[in-house]
Amino acid sequence: MGATAWPDGTAFRTWAPNATKVSVVAGSALSATSDPTSNPSWRPAPEDGLARLGDGSWGGFLAGIGDGDPYMFFVEGAGSSGWKRDPHARELTLTPAFPDSYGVVRNPSDYPWHDEGWQPPKFDELIIYQLHVGTFWAQDENGRDVRAMRGGLFLDVAEKLDHLQKLGVNAIQLLPIQEFETAFSMGYNGVDYYSPEGAYFIPANQLGWRLASVNRMLARFSKQPLTELQLAPGVNQLKCLIDLCHLHGIAVIFDLVYNHAGGGFDDRSIWFYDRQRTDNLNNSLYFTDQGWAGGQIFAYWNEFVSRFLIDNACFFLGEFRIDGIRYDEVRVIENNGGRAFCQQLTSAVRATNPAAIQIAEYWNADRASAVQPPPQGLGFDAELGDRLRDALRDLLKQASAGASAPLDLSAVAGALVVPAAIPEGWRLVQCLENQDLTYAPHSDAARVAWLADIEDRRSWYARSRSRVATGLLFAAPGIPALFMGQEFLEDKNWSDNPGVGDLIWWEGLDDANPVMRDFLEFVTDLTKLRRSQPALRGSRAHVSRAENFDRVIVLHRWIEGQPKDVVVVANLAEQPKQGYAIGLPFAGDWFEVFNSDVYDHFPNPAPVGNDGHVRSRDEPLDGFPARAEIALPANGLIVLARSRVG
Repeated sequence: MGATAWPDGTAFRTWAPNATKVSVVAGSALSATSDPTSNPSWRPAPEDGLARLGDGSWGGFLAGIGDGDPYMFFVEGAGSSGWKRDPHARELTLTPAFPDSYGVVRNPSDYPWHDEGWQPPKFDELIIYQLHVGTFWAQDENGRDVRAMRGGLFLDVAEKLDHLQKLGVNAIQLLPIQEFETAFSMGYNGVDYYSPEGAYFIPANQLGWRLASVNRMLARFSKQPLTELQLAPGVNQLKCLIDLCHLHGIAVIFDLVYNHAGGGFDDRSIWFYDRQRTDNLNNSLYFTDQGWAGGQIFAYWNEFVSRFLIDNACFFLGEFRIDGIRYDEVRVIENNGGRAFCQQLTSAVRATNPAAIQIAEYWNADRASAVQPPPQGLGFDAELGDRLRDALRDLLKQASAGASAPLDLSAVAGALVVPAAIPEGWRLVQCLENQDLTYAPHSDAARVAWLADIEDRRSWYARSRSRVATGLLFAAPGIPALFMGQEFLEDKNWSDNPGVGDLIWWEGLDDANPVMRDFLEFVTDLTKLRRSQPALRGSRAHVSRAENFDRVIVLHRWIEGQPKDVVVVANLAEQPKQGYAIGLPFAGDWFEVFNSDVYDHFPNPAPVGNDGHVRSRDEPLDGFPARAEIALPANGLIVLARSRVG
């Protein structure tokens, strides 16, 4: 489907089963001086016409049309006649700008990948970092933050890969990057599913220092430089970002939205693509009359529609070498006749690349069915978790009421254990923040620091409570996920509009107040801890104590048959505890491998802790055969382990 470049020309194919005629116009015929799309009375010549192929699609071949040439379809039907962008277009023009863009013929093999030998992390080793390309970072040639003047670009994200690599995350999850109708967007209103968002491209004549920067990065990995011609296509700029991520040891997960398209459709979009009458929304070809999130739900029962979406997922796996997919609101798909589609989708993606993780956002009551294989389940590898997220956020609200406020640790205790219906812990993607929970236009949005201390998000209370919650996130079973800025305690919500003030504050890392730098050190060392202790990546978890009065929770993590046990002790009391007795699964020596108090005014010269070592004795407590008396920092978390490294 779409435009397929060959040495002597380009083949075109598009699905428009109810159209009476489909034509294609390409190359110089779409030049600025002879642009037929601006002439409402223009009609295609007979030689522009495509042939019916017998399956509802139309096809033809244009000699002399190749990579970089623009093209458009002209579709005539019972309801109207006019121009349509190719739903399978790999790229759209920047001039004319969207939504008046043309499709661009692209040869998918013209980007010279450098990531040979790349292997993505195993699913249980993932640490995910979620970001929005348009607002994550944007800089000028002097390295100044210019997000307030324009949105970020794919190549801007590349400039922060050293930060992400040092942080220790090994996967980035991009909010949806397909072309959307509005001037700015979270990305969940996409309309051109195969075309990356043009606002994230940099025009070829402005590559300048960016090409030099990309080539410096490639040189560090002893890779051949790119030429301006190779980096100029917008699709290649996205491929370059993914390529560089792989060289930095970072996988790339796309957020794909198959529950709806839009809202908002322009006349040249996929909406009523074969131009039937518009008096019945079920005639819109790709969609039903059912809406969601301001857009329209796909007609999953239609084989061509189902194949369009499945091919889209496999397209990104193949041509862009992505390492996983996060599927938005899968419950909407299932609840609108898409159960079989989900099963076909997950099977096709797994057959295309079994190493690519498939993560479902699935909120129906039968949560476990999302990660069960067909026919009983939908076949996803993992799903978003909400129990731990909600429990920890609620706990922060409770603790923010002060030292004497009652705490209920039961919800946290329950959420730290893998539900019986979930086969492995890594099948839950756990977070404290995400794009919805911190999105400024949402009335209940709140960053962790705000939940921890609404009065002063830089106070000791805010930062110490935030450390406890984040430490429990990384200690829990599941795949931990961070939202952009969370790693340095960004305290304000974010907006997808780069023209407003709700942008993550990178400048805070250079501020005289060290709070953000200290928190970054804390999260960086948490990622190291998780990598060094295999028990933290496993499924076994048991809460041996959740004492509301003491404000202490104790979590045991282990691997069957291996002496790699880890015990995590969190204290939300606002005074330190000395000689506090806890049960331990073994008598003998334990190493204090992590202490959150170290990161207050890092390095804290006098942290409350156990000097790196705890000795337990044979005396039962909390259901364990051994016990020890330990010191706990106020609003702090310590981690005890049988060995310093796994």
